[in-house]
Amino acid sequence: MSEVGLALSRLHAGAGRRAALVLLVAMALILVSGGTLGAFAATSGSGHAGGGEASLIVPDLGQASFAGVNGRTLLLWGLVVCVLGLLFGLVIFVQLRNLPVHQSMREISELIYETCKTYLITQGKFILLLEVFIGIIIVLYFGALLKFEAVKVLIILAFSLIGIAGSYGVAWFGIRINTYANSRTAFASLEGKPFPVYAIPLKAGMSIGMLLISVELFLMLCILLFIPGDYAGPCFIGFAIGESLGAAALRIAGGIFTKIADIGSDLMKIVFNIKEDDARNPGVIADCTGDNAGDSVGPSADGFETYGVTGVALISFILLAVKEPGVQVQLLIWIFIMRILMIVASGFSYLINEGLARARYATATRMNFEAPLTNLVWLTSLVSVAMTYAASYLLIPNLGDGTLWWKLSSVITCGTLAGAIIPEFVKVFTSTESRHVREVVTSAREGGASLAILSGLTAGNFSAYWLGIVVVILMGLAYGISTFGLGALMVAPAVFAFGLVAFGFLGMGPVTIAVDSYGPVTDNAQSVFELSVIEQIPNVATSIRQEYGFTVDFEAAKHLLEENDGAGNTFKATAKPVLIGTAVVGATTMIFSIIVVLTSGLTQNLDKLSLLHPPFLLGLITGGAVIYWFTGASMQAVTTGAYRAVEFIKANIRLEDSTKASVSDSKRVVEICTQYAQKGMFNIFLTVFFSTLAFALLEPYFFIGYLISIALFGLYQAVFMANAGGAWDNAKKIVEVELKEKGSALHAATVIGDTVGDPFKDTSSVAMNPVIKFTTLFGLLAVELGVTLTAERGPWFSSVLAAVFFVLSTVFVWRSFYAMRIQVEAPVAAHR
Repeated sequence: MSEVGLALSRLHAGAGRRAALVLLVAMALILVSGGTLGAFAATSGSGHAGGGEASLIVPDLGQASFAGVNGRTLLLWGLVVCVLGLLFGLVIFVQLRNLPVHQSMREISELIYETCKTYLITQGKFILLLEVFIGIIIVLYFGALLKFEAVKVLIILAFSLIGIAGSYGVAWFGIRINTYANSRTAFASLEGKPFPVYAIPLKAGMSIGMLLISVELFLMLCILLFIPGDYAGPCFIGFAIGESLGAAALRIAGGIFTKIADIGSDLMKIVFNIKEDDARNPGVIADCTGDNAGDSVGPSADGFETYGVTGVALISFILLAVKEPGVQVQLLIWIFIMRILMIVASGFSYLINEGLARARYATATRMNFEAPLTNLVWLTSLVSVAMTYAASYLLIPNLGDGTLWWKLSSVITCGTLAGAIIPEFVKVFTSTESRHVREVVTSAREGGASLAILSGLTAGNFSAYWLGIVVVILMGLAYGISTFGLGALMVAPAVFAFGLVAFGFLGMGPVTIAVDSYGPVTDNAQSVFELSVIEQIPNVATSIRQEYGFTVDFEAAKHLLEENDGAGNTFKATAKPVLIGTAVVGATTMIFSIIVVLTSGLTQNLDKLSLLHPPFLLGLITGGAVIYWFTGASMQAVTTGAYRAVEFIKANIRLEDSTKASVSDSKRVVEICTQYAQKGMFNIFLTVFFSTLAFALLEPYFFIGYLISIALFGLYQAVFMANAGGAWDNAKKIVEVELKEKGSALHAATVIGDTVGDPFKDTSSVAMNPVIKFTTLFGLLAVELGVTLTAERGPWFSSVLAAVFFVLSTVFVWRSFYAMRIQVEAPVAAHR
């Protein structure tokens, strides 16, 4: 892959030069304020005392005992559980790597991995470049403003890098295991039995889920246990910001990349009337790379960040809202034990469910692929609920008035049940068995792509209503429970309850990640089968029978792979609302941390958190505008990139005189996808970065309204887009698998619907989750910069800086469309 690596390096270098110019401007502006702050700190004699997250001090965890065990000792045992969870994931990794696979299929999966690896290396360099922007703010805030000693600032910077490394590392692991699993799944299908076609992708998903949660929890426990208490708060914030930066960049770029490739590849089915994943199509390798870049890298990094940021939000709340150190310790230990138990519950449930599925389906010739996945989600949810109540009774039986153990457990249960209930509602709108999805097919049969698209939009809108109602009911129940005695321990108990709901959403973390990761493996397995052209290899059936001991059934294999891909589509869809839901509910807790700082512990300026305070109302309106810009900007990058990919593929595809596309043509499509993914990510990230600074400096309560608005607008926009896209995707799958009408007008209509849904479900919707959390976390630092500048230099100074940063943000808003739009150029010359 050296040629594509060289091409991507050139792209990276060009992006780096552009970023350097922007960075110089940003540094000049930020250092102006930094110099002011430094001068203030030097002349004031004492400096800024710090507030909010900077002043968080983690109490001594050894001051409390639980069931006779010291709190620190209990968490040290948690580290052991994390190591066991990590080993669980690695053992599955080795098992998958050692499964049998035909050489032709192994070669394709390794080619996909090498392409993914080159892409990921390029993205890693780019993320480090973006970290420079964040690093400047961290140094300015903690060093110049709060006058932390240099060593402490460096530790905080180090933990932001550790957060990036965590998101990046689990993403890399996800790519590697999925590219093992895709070829092994494709090969296993040749026997014509459905069970291994289901079991291998789920094994890969559980490996990712267990490793991801174990690593994230291990790192957070290390901060809690081994970092001094007065350092731990800022380190948690640095770690969370690093996670969010890595996840946001990988989610956005991966979502753009995968849908450029997917659309470019899919449209060829209509243009040239060729089959799915035709090996002659040079877009298919890029599509497989994109399945991993978007549907594996993005969710892995996003999941790692989601679990970390939700934990940091609750830690911040406890340390800010609970005044009694002894109660703080009890709640912190309790929360982390719950996080440890999620690893145990998920591993235990997976092993039980796998045993049941094997007993039922091991020798079957047909199976409903969705059934054991649904059973796993519900089993894990119920086991998690039981463990929550049992552990709470043992750990905090005397907290408060002695009844809070079951009340807190009930609040978490609202979230844990949501993790199972929400997927059921999502399946109503996205499953191949869904009446809404079948309505898309019915509409397309008579009305073509137009009515198919309208039916999908209808499904997406209805889904947003019902999922919104579900979230409101569950959060309402949590709020109701919080009114019974929680207020005696903390201020704003309802906010803590909402944070625990988000925490409960993640109560079966490894399984949520596993069923999400199931999809990219099933999608790739189908592609690997076609790209290997195994059916055309002379005497392949005889050689497989002699070497592996089974009779090949190619037609059954293709049917199973296509049918399983439909199940993968459904469960990819179910995980998205869970992750976006945690972003919104978790952001509520984090926003509260900012409010506590601004109102001096809810004692001042509460009237400004009202529609009667005009800046707050204007912030609410602005947040909606930014969400719709983000939707458009991410889809524009996909549209232009897909145009270029289609243009190149149409000019270079060879159908008459070849059985496979040339490697050089496939690499060129990958290069096009990466080029537009990086351009899109660069414009989007810097718009978010400068907008956050501008709005935080403008007026703090404007910024609070803005944060609330992007969370709420983002929730409904993301759910609507994700489920509309899921409906279009599986409508196409019904036509292909159930109706067997490939190549028909109906198939063409549903393919067009699917290409519309591609950026809906896998680009714009999924990236809102890390964007919301990154903005909120980064806003913790930015808003205190704004408050201090306003207090010291006057409103005019912060307003001028806000205006400058806003102008910079609008430059990148402009670039996200006008510099990304399709330019009519001379046709791409075909390679001869």
